[in-house]
Amino acid sequence: MPAHAPRRAARPRPGRDHPGRPAANRSRAARPRTDPARRAAYDVLRAVADRDAYANLLLPALLAERGLTGRDASFATELTYGTLRGRGSYDAILAACSDRDDIDPPVRDVLRLGAHQLLATRVGSHAAVATSVDLAKDVCGPRPSGFVNAVLRRVATRDLDGWIQIVAPDRSGDPSGYLAVRYSYPRWIVDAFGDALGPDAAEIDDALAAGNVRPQVVLASTCARVPAVRHGCWAPWPPNAARAWSPRISTRTGPAASWTR
Repeated sequence: MPAHAPRRAARPRPGRDHPGRPAANRSRAARPRTDPARRAAYDVLRAVADRDAYANLLLPALLAERGLTGRDASFATELTYGTLRGRGSYDAILAACSDRDDIDPPVRDVLRLGAHQLLATRVGSHAAVATSVDLAKDVCGPRPSGFVNAVLRRVATRDLDGWIQIVAPDRSGDPSGYLAVRYSYPRWIVDAFGDALGPDAAEIDDALAAGNVRPQVVLASTCARVPAVRHGCWAPWPPNAARAWSPRISTRTGPAASWTR
């Protein structure tokens, strides 16, 4: 070939649409690593922190919008409400496991979700840490993932009771501070319970613990033959009421389910 002849451009290899980077790798990098249930829980936590959203209103709408049902919806619900209930305790534990005084809010919410899985669910330690690292990469970028991994590995070294013994103030010297960390309540609420219930420590413990119990799903049934109240007076249901109303299993949690129509 003559020395002055132009060199032909190299033909792209199969599976590559430009030199040096396989298309499959780019699509894998763009694909979310986090499962939809954990991502939904994280998005609710961020909305609560950023704009004072109501979790009980936002979460059902988000589950419906993203098509999460069954076990995925149940898992997202547990992660969301459980993390919010235990946030005070988890923050104290995370502070003990971190060497940073200031943690970015998105990273903190990832850590809270990971801590809840490690300390209050049956999710395995490896899975809880690995999925939290993936979530951090998706929502915060790759840089905080090592920090998330290190902190949650420390959290996984003890159970919740073991951590409370370490991070909570001494009960004899600061009873309200101890209860606030132990049961994840603001101190002023603990003080209000103490004012209402008196010096009986066991009763205060029971009351605070009851607020952290997972609510049960209940069955709400409507009966077409039950009289209705109209303008303050009892009146029979209209003839078509049997077709308009039917028993439903409410997806809400709490002491009583809402009526559905």
